[in-house]
Parts: sequence; C-alpha cells; structure tokens
Amino acid sequence: MSKLIQRYGDSERMNHWFIALMFVLAGLSGLAFFHPSLFFFSNLFGGGPWTRILHPFMGLLMVVAFLGLFLRLWKENVMTPADKEWSKHMGEMLRGNKANLPPVGKYNAGQKRVFWAMSISLAVLVVTGIMFWRPWFAPLFPINVLRIAVLLHSVSAVVLVLSVIVHVYAAIWVKGTVRAMTRGTVSENWARLNHPLWHEEMTRRR
Repeated sequence: MSKLIQRYGDSERMNHWFIALMFVLAGLSGLAFFHPSLFFFSNLFGGGPWTRILHPFMGLLMVVAFLGLFLRLWKENVMTPADKEWSKHMGEMLRGNKANLPPVGKYNAGQKRVFWAMSISLAVLVVTGIMFWRPWFAPLFPINVLRIAVLLHSVSAVVLVLSVIVHVYAAIWVKGTVRAMTRGTVSENWARLNHPLWHEEMTRRR
C-alpha cells in the first residue's frame, strides 16, 4: 500500500470548506438578483429584503477567508518558465497521456491559472460590490460609475463560477485529489505521478 503524504493541514482544509460554503451562499443569493427568473433563490434566505441584506456580508466573509488562503499560497502559484512548457503538453494530458509532461511542484500551470482567475475575480467583486452597496457607499458614486460597477461585478461573478467549475471538475477527474481536501493527505504514488518535484521536496523533508 502506498504511503501517505500530508498535503494540507486542518486549518487549510477548514478555510477551504468555509470559502466553498460562502461561495454557494453568496452565489445563490447573487443569482436571485441576476435575473427575474432566478429570484426564487431569495426564498432560501427569507425573501428579497433579507437576501439583499445578507448577500454582501456573505461575499465579504468569502473574500476575507480567501485572503487567508491567498497569503499562504500565492508564492507557490507564481507562473514560471516550466509552466509554459507544461502548458504546451496540456492537450496530451487531457487525453490521458502524462508521459511528456515536465515535472511540476505543488501546483501545475492549470491550477495556477485557476488560482489567479479566482483571486482577480474576487478582488473585482469586492471592490465593485462595496461601490454599489446601499445605503452605505452607493451615494458616493455617480450613477454611470455604479452601472459600470454592476456590469463588472456580474462579469467577475461569471468568471469566478466558471473557475470553480473547472476547479471541482479537475479535482474529481484526477483520481485521489479530493482526498487532499477531505483528509489532508495524498498517496505517495499520486504525488510522484502528478507533482514529482513536490514529492521530492516532501521526501527530503522526511
């Protein structure tokens, strides 16, 4: 049986799942105002007024929690020349052939792109959301600026949702990945196959 390697600690996993919870709640409450046909989602939060009140607070909690994750992980997600080479062979990987993939560290280029897409979209969401947060900040801005803020908020929300879909799909697609965020460990075979440089680093530490 393959040995297990610690990939995420308890606090990191709790942080991750709290972000996931806030993402679902903020997303559903936001969809209620995205289009009239989706307003029924407001019933989950006690109706329209309560949904409008709760949505920005849930969004802020998500961003604050993600900031803690960002500060821990951003250095490991900086793109490198090796990531460009990995990206050239991404099509082969999607077809199930990992033989030509260059070795990567804790995160590959695809994971890094998702990380930065989430980070940027969340930054835009929090800035624009604060701008048209009534009754506190919206009166400070001209109506045309608020309209642009609402548009950017919506576009960023779509980017975030798509990024999360890719994140979840990749976690399920690569067998053994989900275990990292549920139990905190991965098998040594998984680490050697998917993140060989990180595997070498963890082996040296042991």
